[in-house]
Amino acid sequence: MSQKRAEKLSAAVERNVNEILLREFNFKPGVFITISKVDTSPDLRYTRLFLSIFPEKETRYAMKSLEKEIYKIQGLLNKKLKMRPLPKIVFKLDTSEIEAEKMEKLLRVN
Repeated sequence: MSQKRAEKLSAAVERNVNEILLREFNFKPGVFITISKVDTSPDLRYTRLFLSIFPEKETRYAMKSLEKEIYKIQGLLNKKLKMRPLPKIVFKLDTSEIEAEKMEKLLRVN
C-alpha cells in the first residue's frame, strides 16, 4: 500500500479516536490523555496510537481503562471510518516526554 494512504488513514484514526475519547469516556478528574503520534503499518492492518498521559502517576490507571474498553473504541471507530480494511488499533505509552524530562533534570543538576 502507498505511504500516502497510510498517512491519511493515520490522520483519520487520530482525529476520530480523539473525538471518541472526548465524547464517550470519563476519566478521573484531572487526567489528560493526548495522542502524540500515530503509526499505521504499511499493509494498513494495525495502527499504533502513542499516548501521553498527565499526570504521570495516573498512567497505569489510564492505560488499563483504555485497554479494558479497546473493543468499544474499535467498534466506534469502525462505524466512523467507512473503509476497508480497517486497522486494528493498539495503544502504546509515549515515553519520549518522560525521557526528555528526566534528561532535562539530569542536565540541570550538572
